[in-house]
Amino acid sequence: MIPTGPRPTTLAVAAALGTVYLVWGSTYLAIAFVVDTMPPLLAAGVRFLVAGLTRVAFLVARERWRRRRGTGGGLTWPRAVEWRTAIIVGALLLLGGNGMVMIAEQTIPSGIAAVILATTPIWLSIFDALLTRRTPSRLAIGGLVVGLAGVGILLMPSSGIDSFDPVGIGILVVAEVCWASGSLYARRGPLPHNHLLGTGMEQLSGGLLLLAVGIALGEVGRFDPAAVTSTSLLGLAFLIVFGSLAAFTAYVWLLNHVAVTTVATYAYVNPVVAVALGVAFNGETLTPRSLLAAALIIGAVVAMVSGRPRDVEESGPSPDAATLEAESEAG
Repeated sequence: MIPTGPRPTTLAVAAALGTVYLVWGSTYLAIAFVVDTMPPLLAAGVRFLVAGLTRVAFLVARERWRRRRGTGGGLTWPRAVEWRTAIIVGALLLLGGNGMVMIAEQTIPSGIAAVILATTPIWLSIFDALLTRRTPSRLAIGGLVVGLAGVGILLMPSSGIDSFDPVGIGILVVAEVCWASGSLYARRGPLPHNHLLGTGMEQLSGGLLLLAVGIALGEVGRFDPAAVTSTSLLGLAFLIVFGSLAAFTAYVWLLNHVAVTTVATYAYVNPVVAVALGVAFNGETLTPRSLLAAALIIGAVVAMVSGRPRDVEESGPSPDAATLEAESEAG
């Protein structure tokens, strides 16, 4: 995306970047708090359904207000083909992506989950190269190899605080594949020209799918409302208000005002924030093995993102992030 509009102040850019770094980096910890006492898929469904309804309601109210002033008419009812795209994208990004992260964080520390999911931009680059039938760059291939090596280190058999659930790590890899697939499909599928409307449609679709699958898997029967803690409720509120709404606004603003390579720095800053918050507020422990894996994974992403040409589109948020990939809403 090419920056447009007047040149923003350094303070405005720093504030927007700080919002994306801190909020999206902290969503991993918020998810850990939510799934501690809430069913993962039902909680994710509520999160995105509320966010989607809020976004669409705001757009409708704004359109009505503009029409009263004689300046409306820019918002049109989505076509059936656009709803089809929204449903597919919501299924891949939110059900397959975010939903799997919610499930995985029941057994995987939030910081480790963030580190593993940091390789999403590498998967996107590889899949995009395969779809366009061009050979992946050496940087992309090298990043994938090093990133997978880091994941492999986390999967090595161990015991005690140094051990990680291999099933949980496998679920996170599935989440990455779903997120990369959904992001690439969203770039080509028809969506409304209004990016916020497209996002709202995807969130509504994904939220309903998450709720349906959660109900089908029996999460309602296993849910004990009396056991839900205030920490879990606050975590869910944080994901809705700050993750799914506020940080996304800052992200889209950045895409329209600064170079995409600057915006893409979230890909390796967010895991660092997530790890630090997990250690500080959730009692997570960093071992030499996890530090080595984190260094390999984040290093691979840094090399790939910073080494790509400036005119190449960067990937959007990882599956744990509160909103959909910004490129996907562009359609």
